[in-house]
Amino acid sequence: MMKERRQHLFIDFEFTMPEKYVRAKNFFPEIIEIGLVSVINDKIVDQFSSFVTPIKFPILSERCKSFLHISQEQVDKGIPFMELVRRMMDYDRNYENVIVTWGNMDMKVLRHNCHQANAPFPLKAVEIDLSMEYKRFFGDQNQTGLWKAVQEYGKEGTGRHHRALDDALTTYNIFRLVEKDKQYLEKPKPTTIGDRIDFSKLLNEFA
Repeated sequence: MMKERRQHLFIDFEFTMPEKYVRAKNFFPEIIEIGLVSVINDKIVDQFSSFVTPIKFPILSERCKSFLHISQEQVDKGIPFMELVRRMMDYDRNYENVIVTWGNMDMKVLRHNCHQANAPFPLKAVEIDLSMEYKRFFGDQNQTGLWKAVQEYGKEGTGRHHRALDDALTTYNIFRLVEKDKQYLEKPKPTTIGDRIDFSKLLNEFA
């Protein structure tokens, strides 16, 4: 079946992390929260947010809970990872998808988590790392943090930093601002000399 419309999916995940300076055996980051914003024809048509229960390392480190302000109880009551995959698959139907994230870790971790769980990758889509687009567009030497980037536009981030849905919405807001600036800076058609000089006024001055 042919894809009907283009859909932009702004996605942010929060991940588990080990204790600082402690090397956990075979540790890898797992998704514990998702924020997803679906945009079609420049309008938000759906939002999805949920905590996710990790499979391999279900007990959160103190560092993780402190840094993300996420409790063990919230994660324990989250949806299973396979349910997350199924929910994300629902967004793939009848659309030409573009995934937009801030940084490349979100999709890397999702792919690795799918591999570890023997689950299919849920979305067929073009993937855009907006942090790199932002860096190239503004000529920054270093990658800029998500909320610093939106503040550079004189705006405020949506909600709280390091909450997945708030970060996904903030990513969407930056995307809109960058796209607007790109259109503004597109090279206009060169004007003709007649457009630049009003010859009737010029002749009147010498009459």
